[in-house]
Amino acid sequence: MALSGMRGLSVFISDIRNCQNKELERLRVDKELGNIRTRFKNEKASTPYEKKKYVWKILYIYMLGYDVDFGHMEAVSLISAPKYPEKQVGYIVTSCLLNENHDFLRLAINTVRNDIIGRNETFQCLALTLVGNIGGREFAESLAPDVQKLLISSSCRPLVRKKAALCLLRLYRKNPDVVNVDGWSDRMAQLLDERDFGILTSSMSLLVALLSNNHEAYWSCLPKCVKVLERLARNQDVPQEYTYYGIPSPWLQVKTMRALQYFPTIEDPNTRRSLFEVLQRILMGTDVVKNVNKNNASHAVLFEALALVMHLDAEKEMMSQCVALLGKFIAVREPNIRYLGLENMTRMLMVTDVQDIIKRHQAQIITSLKDPDISIRRRALDLLYGMCDVSNAKDIVEEILQYLSSADFAMREELSLKAAILAEKFAPDLSWYVDVILQLIDKAGDFVSDDIWFRVVQFVTNNEDLQTYAAVKVREYVDKPAIHETMVKLSAYILGEYSHLLARRPGCSPKEIFNIIHEKLPTVSTSTIPILLSTYAKILMHTQPPDPELQNQIWAVFGKYESCIDAEIQQRAVEYHALSRKGAALMDIFAEMPKFPERQSALIRKAEDSEADTAEQSAIKLRAAQQQTSNALVVTDQHPANGTPPVGQLSLVKVPSVSNVDQNTTEQGVTQANGALTIVDPQPPSTPSADLLGDLLGPLAIEGHPSAAVQPEPNLASGLEGGSNAAADALAIAPVEEQSNIVQPIGDIAERFHALCLKDSGVLYEDPYIQIGIKAEWRAQHGRLVLFLGNKNIAPLVSVQALILPPSHLKMELSLVPGTIPPRAQVQCPLEVINLRPSRDVAVLDFSYKFGTHVVNPKLRLPAVLNKFLQPIQVSPEEFFPQWRSLSGPPLKLQEVVRGVRPMPLVEMANLFNGFRLTVCPGLDPNPNNMVASTTFYSENTRAMLCLVRIETDPADRTQLRMTVASGDPALTSELKEFIKEQLVSIPVPSRAPAPVPPPAQPVSPPTATSDPGAILAGLLAERLIFIPPCFTDGMRAGDPKINFLKK
Repeated sequence: MALSGMRGLSVFISDIRNCQNKELERLRVDKELGNIRTRFKNEKASTPYEKKKYVWKILYIYMLGYDVDFGHMEAVSLISAPKYPEKQVGYIVTSCLLNENHDFLRLAINTVRNDIIGRNETFQCLALTLVGNIGGREFAESLAPDVQKLLISSSCRPLVRKKAALCLLRLYRKNPDVVNVDGWSDRMAQLLDERDFGILTSSMSLLVALLSNNHEAYWSCLPKCVKVLERLARNQDVPQEYTYYGIPSPWLQVKTMRALQYFPTIEDPNTRRSLFEVLQRILMGTDVVKNVNKNNASHAVLFEALALVMHLDAEKEMMSQCVALLGKFIAVREPNIRYLGLENMTRMLMVTDVQDIIKRHQAQIITSLKDPDISIRRRALDLLYGMCDVSNAKDIVEEILQYLSSADFAMREELSLKAAILAEKFAPDLSWYVDVILQLIDKAGDFVSDDIWFRVVQFVTNNEDLQTYAAVKVREYVDKPAIHETMVKLSAYILGEYSHLLARRPGCSPKEIFNIIHEKLPTVSTSTIPILLSTYAKILMHTQPPDPELQNQIWAVFGKYESCIDAEIQQRAVEYHALSRKGAALMDIFAEMPKFPERQSALIRKAEDSEADTAEQSAIKLRAAQQQTSNALVVTDQHPANGTPPVGQLSLVKVPSVSNVDQNTTEQGVTQANGALTIVDPQPPSTPSADLLGDLLGPLAIEGHPSAAVQPEPNLASGLEGGSNAAADALAIAPVEEQSNIVQPIGDIAERFHALCLKDSGVLYEDPYIQIGIKAEWRAQHGRLVLFLGNKNIAPLVSVQALILPPSHLKMELSLVPGTIPPRAQVQCPLEVINLRPSRDVAVLDFSYKFGTHVVNPKLRLPAVLNKFLQPIQVSPEEFFPQWRSLSGPPLKLQEVVRGVRPMPLVEMANLFNGFRLTVCPGLDPNPNNMVASTTFYSENTRAMLCLVRIETDPADRTQLRMTVASGDPALTSELKEFIKEQLVSIPVPSRAPAPVPPPAQPVSPPTATSDPGAILAGLLAERLIFIPPCFTDGMRAGDPKINFLKK
C-alpha cells in the first residue's frame, strides 16, 4: 500500500508514535476520531482523496486496539470507486473491520461480483481476496458460479486462478452445496494437471476439503495426486521460488499425501507401486540436520508420509524402515524431534506385526520417561502403555513404579491408573499383581482410585490360594508407621476376612491384629471407619475360644460409635454390638464373604475402549474425527445423549439476579423468546454415575457415540410432569442462545447441584465435551473452591470464558481462566469466596466455550449456599436454655407452622439436618416427637453467631410441623428459617393440561417474599384444617390469635 502524498496520515502516525504514555495516545486518538466524524457528516465537502485518507486513519486506529463504531459505510462505499487507489483502500479496510455477518457487506455484493466478472485482473484479485477472507453464506450463494468460472478459465492469469481456488474453498466451507459433485470431479482432475505450482497448491487445498465430505466422487483424482508426488519427489520442473531449503514445495507434498489418506485403498497395482516408490524416497532422504527451518519442513513431509504408509498398510519391510527411522528420532537431543518420534511411534502400534520391532527401542523409550519435558514424558508413557504385553509387562510396570516416586504430581494419577491396568491385563501370576498394587498404593495412594483396591479384593476373595499370601503382604505394610488411607482400607478388609489363616505366625494373633489396625483409627476419615468396624467384628468372630479382654476392647469401640452422628457408622456399631453377643451363632452371621461373580474389570473396560486415543489412531481416523466435531469423548458408560428426556426429569431454569422466570416458567418456558431451553438427559437409575473428580482428572478418554450432539425436542412440556421437589430443583442451567442448545448435559444438573450442597467435591456440570468439577474447602466465613475444567475430547476447546455473577452478600474472586483448553487436558481455576451477611441467594457461573461450530453457554449455580457457612456445634442444656430464653420474640426468634412437609421419620429428619451442618442435640426437648438443633453461622457482619432451631412434629400427621428459629441477628433468623423450610417442604408440580388454569389465590401466613418457596407452596396447596397437638401450643398465651386460628 502506498501512503505517499498523504501528509495528514503521516503526521497522525508520527504524533501517535511520539506520545509519552497511553493517556496522551488516547487523547490524540479521540481528537482524531472527532475530526473524522465531523468530516464524514459533511460528506459533500469531502473529496475521494480525503475519504481515502480518513478511512486509512480509521484502520490505523483500529489496529492500535481502539473501538471504531463508525466509518464502516464509508469504507464499503470506496469498494465501488472507479479508481484503483480508492478501491484498494475500500477492500482492505472492509476486510479488516467487518466480519461475514455484518449487514453492510450485503451492500457490496453486487460491486464485488462486478469486479469478479470484469476484465480488470487487479480488481478481480482484490474482490477474490475479500471474499476469501470474510465471505459468508450469502456470498457463497451469489458468487460461487462466477468464482468457479474464473478457476477453470484458461484465459485468466495464474495469479487470479490461484486466488479463485482459495476463494472457492472459503465458500465451500460456508456452504458445501455451492459445488456440484457430479460436475466437479473431472474439473478437479484437470486442475491437478496444471504446471503452475500456485494453482496446483491452491487446488490441492480445495481437493482436501472436497474429499473430507465425499471421496467417492473423486476417484479420478487419485492417480493425478500420485503423479504430483512423483513430480515433486524427482524435483522435476519445480521453480526456485517453490523450493524451500532444497525441499521441493513441502506444503504441496503434505497436502497431496493428506488428500491420498481420504481414499480407503489403492487398487491399481501400477499406481500403488509408484506411490510406494515415492514414499520410499521420502523415508530414505530424510535425516536430522542442524538447520531448524529445513528440519521443520522435511519432518512435516516425513510424518505425513508415515501416516500415509500406515493408512495404506504397507509391507512389513517398509514398516520396519519407518520404525527404525523413528528410533533415530527419539534418540536425538532436540526435544521437538523426540516428541514427534514418540508420538508417531505410538501411532505405529495400530499396525499389525510392528509391535515386536518397536520393542527393540524399549530402553530408549524408558529413558524418555525421565525427560525434563513433561510432554515428552507423557508421550513416552503412552507408548510404553501401548507396547506392553505379557513378554515385557514386568519390566515396564517395574519401571513405572520406580518412576512413580519421583514423577510430577500432574502425571502420578495417569501413571497409577496405567500401571494398575497393565498389571491386571498381563499379570504372569496373581501374587505379582497383588505386589504391584500394594506398591502402587504405598507410593501414590492419593492417586489410586477405589476401583483399583476393589479389584484386588475381588481377586483375593475368588482365589483361595491367594488369600494367605495377600494377608501376609498387607500385614507387612500395616506395620509401617505411616500408610495411606487406601492401604488402611485394603489391609483392614483382607485381615478381617483372612487374618485367622495367619494365627500361628508370630505377631499375627487376633489381639495383635486388632491393636495394629486400631492404631490407624484416629488417622482415617469417616468413610473408612465402617470398614474398620466390620474388621473388628470379623476378628471377634475368628477368635475362638473368645478372648474376654479383646472382646471388651472391641465392644468398647462399638459402644463409642453407637452415638456417632454419621448414620452408616452408627448403624454398623449398633448392629455389630448386638450381633457380637450372639455366641455360637456369630460364626454363621459373620461367615466369609462369598465369591464375587465373574465380570470384566472396570479398569480394563476403560483400557479397551480407550484405544481411540489420539496418539494411537491412524492419521485418517484422526482427521475424520476432526471433521466430525460431534464425536465426543466420554469417560463413563453413558447412554447416547440423544434420547427423549424422561418424564419428570426436565428442569427449567431461573438464575437469581440474571433472568426473571416467574412461577409460570413451567408453563411458558418452552415458548420464551429470549433463548432455547437446555435439555437435561439424565442416566437411568441403574446406570452408574460419573466418578466425580476421578473421571475429570483421569487420563483415559473413551470415544462416545458420534451423534452426541442432538437437536432439542420440539415439545418440552411433557418433561415437566411428575416428580417431587421439581419446583425447588428448578435450576441449574439457564436459558442460552439458540445455537447453544444442540449440546446436551450429561446427567441431572439440578441433582448435581443439590449433591454439592451437601458435600464439598463432585461434578457440577458435564456434557460430551467438558466436565466441570468442584473441590471446596470452607472455614468460617471464607471459602476456597477449585473449578476443574476437563476437556474430554480429542480437539481443543476454544473461546473458553467464565464469569462469576455473585449475589450482593458474597464477595467472589475467580482466577484467570485460559481461553483454550488443550485436548484431554484439565485446568484448575481457584475461586475465593467471602460471606458478607446471611442470604439464600445463589452465585451463578456464566460459562461458555466453543467446540467446532458448537457454542455452549450454560449458566450454573455454584454451591456457595448458606449452609456452607455453618459450623456444627453441640450445646448442653446449661448453654441452650439461657440462650433460648434471651432471644425472645420476633425478629430474633421466628416461629411458623409449616405445611406440605415431605413425610419422613424423625431420625431421617435428623440426618437431613446433620447433612446441612445443623447439629441435632438429643435430650434437650422432653417431648420425643420434637427435635432441637444448633449451629454457628459465620459472616463478615455477624462473625460467629449461634443459631438455635426447634422442630415440633405431630406423629399423626407428618406433613406438618411447627418450626422455631432463633439467633442474635434478625436477617440471619429469617434466612435460616426459610432455608430449612425449603429443605423440608415438598412442592408438587401440577401436570400440564391443554388449557392450564391458574390456581386460585390462597392466603399466606406468614407473608413471605415472592421468590420464597414458601410463597410458591402457598399458591399450590389448598388450605387444610388441621388438628394441632398440645405440644404446638406450649408457651403461647391463652388469647393468642394464632391459637384461635389453629383451633378452628
